[in-house]
Amino acid sequence: MNDGKLTIDLSGVGNDIPTKLGKSRPTLTVQYGHNKEHDPLPQLKLALVFGQESNLPFYYRKIAGNILDSKTLRHLLADLEFLGHSKIKLVMDRGFYSADNINGLYRDHVKFLVSVKMSLVVIRTELDAIYDTIRSFEHYNEDYELYSQTVRTTWKYTQERPYMGDTLKEPRRLYIHYYYDIARAAEDEKVFDRRLFALKQELKTGKRVPEHEALYQEYFTTKTTPKRGAQVKVKEEVVRKEKRYCGFFALITNETMDAVTALELYRNKDVVEKAFGNLKERLNMRRALVSSEQSIEGKLFVQFVALIYLSYIKKQMQVQGLFKDSTLPGVLDKLDIIECFEQPRKTLRVGEILDAQVQLYRDLGVNPPTSL
Repeated sequence: MNDGKLTIDLSGVGNDIPTKLGKSRPTLTVQYGHNKEHDPLPQLKLALVFGQESNLPFYYRKIAGNILDSKTLRHLLADLEFLGHSKIKLVMDRGFYSADNINGLYRDHVKFLVSVKMSLVVIRTELDAIYDTIRSFEHYNEDYELYSQTVRTTWKYTQERPYMGDTLKEPRRLYIHYYYDIARAAEDEKVFDRRLFALKQELKTGKRVPEHEALYQEYFTTKTTPKRGAQVKVKEEVVRKEKRYCGFFALITNETMDAVTALELYRNKDVVEKAFGNLKERLNMRRALVSSEQSIEGKLFVQFVALIYLSYIKKQMQVQGLFKDSTLPGVLDKLDIIECFEQPRKTLRVGEILDAQVQLYRDLGVNPPTSL
């Protein structure tokens, strides 16, 4: 399990707390926050760590639902060091990006690969310098059907030093991997246009949304006259500049590697995303349906143990090539029909097992059960 390479992700796990709690004390970790499903429910977050090579989970920690991902990293690193993982590589989503986090990773000499927003000034500035060349044929990758290019730049590292009474500022080496996907560009532009249209309709009908005021100011000019009513005009130059970056995405790292290797490493974290899917769907954790801290602790532990089994089965299916003819639910269903009979003070008796089921156990690296 001690891979030396860890893939880390944070994701919200919805928690349905009854509305009529009476005088009972609510759980400390279940708080209102934001999740991908936009559920208006209290929730908690779950930090889940997988070995990159084993593809098995070995650590989890529950986090209050109102804490941002970027606030969690320092504590996560401390926990991993306590577990004996001092030399690690972190692969993280955009939610973990912040100047404080990147400075902390440099300070602790941790290798990282982080997805970043294209709206960041440094990301757009460096991309502008290679914008006309990144889509040349020499940068095209047939396997991923996209263009990629790497830029070496510097990170403006800062560190507060209370013991010295000053702030250390120095440049650190940083690599930015840029990617351009033609299909993604078309989809990004379509989504952007739909968003603009919806915003324009809100302005024209007078049904302004308070949370959209900054967007109104950024993309539109408005004028109201007694005869013609509200006149809304799009700021074409601003829109053109925004669409310039459609289809692009970027990763930053402090480790030397080519853009394709970085992308493969980042996409390997898909195992964590799918693990959360297994937790929420197959293991029934989309709604935790508990009302106390003790219940959450117990349910999370049981689900974590179950996730270890699911992750192992999935890894063995990949190694043995079983996904060509089967799915994970299909394999579990084939094994689920095997019956066991238990009597007090007698050995467990296993029912009939087909040859195909015996072979399935062996493909999964498990000795077939037997009692006769």
